[in-house]
Amino acid sequence: MTPVQKLAGLAVLMLALMASAAGVTWQVQDWRMGKKLAEQAGLHQGDLASISMAAAAQARAEQDKRLATEQQLAIQDQQHIRELSDAQRTQAALRDRLATADVRLSVLIDATDTASGCNVPTSTSAVGVVHAARRAQLDPPHAQRILAITGDGDNAVIALRACQAYVRAIK
Repeated sequence: MTPVQKLAGLAVLMLALMASAAGVTWQVQDWRMGKKLAEQAGLHQGDLASISMAAAAQARAEQDKRLATEQQLAIQDQQHIRELSDAQRTQAALRDRLATADVRLSVLIDATDTASGCNVPTSTSAVGVVHAARRAQLDPPHAQRILAITGDGDNAVIALRACQAYVRAIK
């Protein structure tokens, strides 16, 4: 073998050694990066698991809150219905008593008011036993109309209280 051939063989051997060293270096780098990527993937999975557990806990808390609100609204609705039926029952009983003349509605009269044109005497008579202020009885049809108006007002007040309770409950 000639010295030039030896030198060329040595150069080829050096190139082969350098190429294999570079390949080994790349493989070591690949192992290191693979290990780092696996660690990062594990950390990422842990973060995702904790985030999903927190989201599930928050969803359960919101669902429990919604169910509690729904139960509270159902109780308030039952109370509203009970109040409304009690008021309607009381109004019906009063209407019946007015219709049978068991009860009469009356209004207070100001006997000192000269502009009203009322001919009610200012002194009490010896025949009566009532020592209160003077009153005038209303005709039954007028009393029925007044009772209907007050009944509507009672229903409106009950409905308003129910609406206010609903708004307070959903806040």
